[in-house]
Amino acid sequence: MQLSLAVSTAAGIGSLVLAAVASWSSLLLVVRGRVIPGWGVSAVLLVVSLFLQWALTRVGHLSDASKFLRKRAEWARLGSSLLIVTAALGTTWGVVDDLTSNVRYRVLRPAGPEGCTAVVREASFLMAGNGEVYAVGRTGLALGESGSWMVDDGYRPIDAGTYELSWGQEGGHLQISGTSADPVLHGGSTDINCG
Repeated sequence: MQLSLAVSTAAGIGSLVLAAVASWSSLLLVVRGRVIPGWGVSAVLLVVSLFLQWALTRVGHLSDASKFLRKRAEWARLGSSLLIVTAALGTTWGVVDDLTSNVRYRVLRPAGPEGCTAVVREASFLMAGNGEVYAVGRTGLALGESGSWMVDDGYRPIDAGTYELSWGQEGGHLQISGTSADPVLHGGSTDINCG
């Protein structure tokens, strides 16, 4: 009983750590062609860990446990609470940022060598637009952006089709183009490498 309780506690806290990290990072996941931003991954992990904690409180009460085990459980609860708050704040921040910036995610085709895929996050807020490209390998996971750009007047080059994606043996290259009225202000050319 104590071993399964320890394993469940470790799994719950591990899920919370991953949820907290995912919520504050530039992580994204692609599942069957659908993009799940870091805050979405965090939300799922947060629900899983909360369910594990709920199940633990239903199964294992430490009323007859030693003072040492009760003290460890108190520290685990405190650590869990801090991780829950961190993950919840990061998840909320990500949702609010995506909603207020009118973010759109898009998987670009064709895929490159060995299933390497370019995924774009485009945002438009007031009179500015920006974007990031992520290199997503066979795992479907991207741990950070490969490149970024800024465009005038909230222009969305990916939506408008003013970009060029090419692939070679070493990886890919994404070239973003603006228009004469909505030029690219920063960035606009980036390599994509899943290796």
